[in-house]
Amino acid sequence: MPASQPVVSVGWLFQNLNKPDLVILDASLAKPASNSPQPIERLKIPNSIFFDIENVFSDHQSALPHMMLSEAAFTREAQQLGIDKDSTIVVYDSIGVYSSPRAWWMFRAMGHENVYELNGGLPEWKKAGYPCVDSYSNPTKTGNFAAAYQPGFITVQTEVAHALKNREQIVIDARSPGRFAGKAPEPRAGLRGGHMPGPINIYFEEVLNNNLLLDKASLEKIFDKIGSKDRPIIFSCGSGITACILALGATVAGYKNISIYDGSWCEWGLPSDLPVVN
Repeated sequence: MPASQPVVSVGWLFQNLNKPDLVILDASLAKPASNSPQPIERLKIPNSIFFDIENVFSDHQSALPHMMLSEAAFTREAQQLGIDKDSTIVVYDSIGVYSSPRAWWMFRAMGHENVYELNGGLPEWKKAGYPCVDSYSNPTKTGNFAAAYQPGFITVQTEVAHALKNREQIVIDARSPGRFAGKAPEPRAGLRGGHMPGPINIYFEEVLNNNLLLDKASLEKIFDKIGSKDRPIIFSCGSGITACILALGATVAGYKNISIYDGSWCEWGLPSDLPVVN
């Protein structure tokens, strides 16, 4: 099975496509408020099952988008996908490396370490000439997956506010420089423009090249501004999706003390007394 790195190639997946303990999850998600129509991708990687971030693997009791499910709810939904405790999970999406790192991070937050990101996703799979199918696979059984929530993987607003004050943890915003500066509009209505006081802005696209995650050496250069690899990092973005791309990149670069601000700008940017810098 895969090495210690959290990313696998399309070649590796093709060679291991029919392994009995392998679960392939399509975690595709449309970009919010895109200015141009996004075509629905019809093709899938063989044996893949749809991991529905928007409608199933988000807490709809929250007014905020894409919030983590409870441990019990995640267990139930993962079991419905036929996932077992010893499953090797590979996640991908139709854009390349966009929403699938969110699925990767969710499984890690729920204590499942045997989960990997498919570098380049479906576009890279198709580029390599590997076969595609028209429909998802249906789980043939209920799995025995059991979530074990790891609290340090998810950060809430009060913890982010504390981190911004004490500076022991570094906060990194994955949004575009325009949104970070308050010069580009937010894709979701009702949010203030700008950023929290104190974070570093590393646009998530900086760690990608043609929808492929950069190699370790390149990622180390990008994250070098953080300093020690032992320094705790909190990643934020718009709604907890692209922050996970940076979390993936930082993990490949060797950083281990990483958390995702689940509410991200959809929470901090709401009209409130929380400070915003333009």
